[in-house]
Amino acid sequence: MATRHLARSIVLQSLYEWDFLEKKVDLVKIVERNLNEFAPGLNEPEFVWKMVDGIIKHLPEIDEIISKSALEWPFEQISLIDRNVLRIGVYELLFADKNEVPYKVAINEAIELAKNYGGINSGKFVNGVLGTVFKHLEEVKKQ
Repeated sequence: MATRHLARSIVLQSLYEWDFLEKKVDLVKIVERNLNEFAPGLNEPEFVWKMVDGIIKHLPEIDEIISKSALEWPFEQISLIDRNVLRIGVYELLFADKNEVPYKVAINEAIELAKNYGGINSGKFVNGVLGTVFKHLEEVKKQ
């Protein structure tokens, strides 16, 4: 598994656990445990921390974007896995360094996470929502 894909998997697993426990536990401890358990010797642990910090910093904004982009699904009804995959994807589309994570990579990685960890239709759902976000980004750029 590629280093950055593994890093995203660690972020997803950590966010999922944190969300499942209703954010009542220390996310830093969850990330540290998951890094040690599932990715000892990871080449770029700073990539994990940058993503986690960025997602948490922008969480209300990211969740609002997901809500507006997944119109047919109330936010609370989106599965925890899909919700956190979308958080990673939206974060990378909107806030990550585009030289480090191009748009296509952000979308493709999120789809792969959804396929690997989500349900049967998770990949399609994530693709549709992130496609909507990307389309909106392109429209804003043209203005």
